[in-house]
Amino acid sequence: MNEPLAHKSMQEKHSKPEEADEEFLRNRLLAGLTLIAGIGLAIALPFALQAGSSFFLPLTAAIVVAIALVPVLEWLERRRFPAPLAAFVCVMLFLIAVNVALASIVVPAWGWASILPDRIEQIQKNISPLIDFYSNLQHFVNKLIKNVATVPQRQPETITTEPPRSLLDLLTTSAPSALIEMFFAILVVFFFLSGWTRLRRKAITSRSSFDGALATARVIQNVVDDTSAYLGTITLINLSLGLIVSLALWAIGMPTPLMWGGIVALLNYIPYLGPIMAAMLLAVGGLMTYTDLWWALMPAVLMIGAHLIEANAITPLIVGHRLTINPILILVSLSFWGWVWGTPGALLAVPLLIIIQTVVKAAGSPDIAGFLFEHGTLVHDPHPEEKDVLVPPSHSG
Repeated sequence: MNEPLAHKSMQEKHSKPEEADEEFLRNRLLAGLTLIAGIGLAIALPFALQAGSSFFLPLTAAIVVAIALVPVLEWLERRRFPAPLAAFVCVMLFLIAVNVALASIVVPAWGWASILPDRIEQIQKNISPLIDFYSNLQHFVNKLIKNVATVPQRQPETITTEPPRSLLDLLTTSAPSALIEMFFAILVVFFFLSGWTRLRRKAITSRSSFDGALATARVIQNVVDDTSAYLGTITLINLSLGLIVSLALWAIGMPTPLMWGGIVALLNYIPYLGPIMAAMLLAVGGLMTYTDLWWALMPAVLMIGAHLIEANAITPLIVGHRLTINPILILVSLSFWGWVWGTPGALLAVPLLIIIQTVVKAAGSPDIAGFLFEHGTLVHDPHPEEKDVLVPPSHSG
């Protein structure tokens, strides 16, 4: 009577390892297919975003702006403002800020661009000491100038256009596609804010468990807090930097100092590359304004000095460790979004990086290294220490 039972138990012992191996291979196959699909999606995504920039760029920019305006919306709603009215107030405040920035930057910059052809000779005269410094290239320069001088000169046609003086002027003078994209972005911001409270409540209450609802609420709050805190803090820092640079340029007699301060504040949203671009523009403006080379480089020097103090002392003190981001991730994000969407993408690079980091941190990242080198299944073990615990066999009976 005991022999059939023993034979059956032996079969069960042999079948359990085989079933475990089959389950492991099945999980391994599914993980491999998931990894291949993820790689394909990662390769195709930037090209899709670039091809559909007329849709994805204003949509992404509108979502980032709306998330940054959520604290203002919640502050208004706590003061008994209806959601649509609070969203309308937020949109109007944003449009007023954009209009002020446009009036202070674009209009004077248009004037500088119009006089640039007339100042080329002065710029060449200012940088002539630098050209003379490279004496080994003098022969080549002379030959090139001689060849250019023998070509009959063609007088360029001057077209006088009136610069846009407000956001409405910019909309009316822009292409219809740009007008539609801007109007679409404004609508997205308004409807996102007006339905924010209802959308957040639905996202939390639709979870099937209390832990899931709590995790969803935490992720939403972290995204809003981190994005709005970063953009709000950086905006105050950039405005202060632009004001200081404007005062310094006004002190040395640089024309339109408020415009240059606005350019510095705007480009400072782009880490690393933005201040370099601002310094180059200020160097060109100084060469167009002053006749002495060293005095012409003074605006760029002042801007670089103010930026070094801001980047190494002020920003780390104010921002602290909570919003500290890996510099390598910032460079990767800048290069990616800058390649996909150009300058607007570079401006959105850091806020998008903050949002993606917050979501990935809450959702968890796949264990790609474990899958490739340790025969894993793309899933992190939440309690790896439990594998090392030896469970003693039970002594029942």
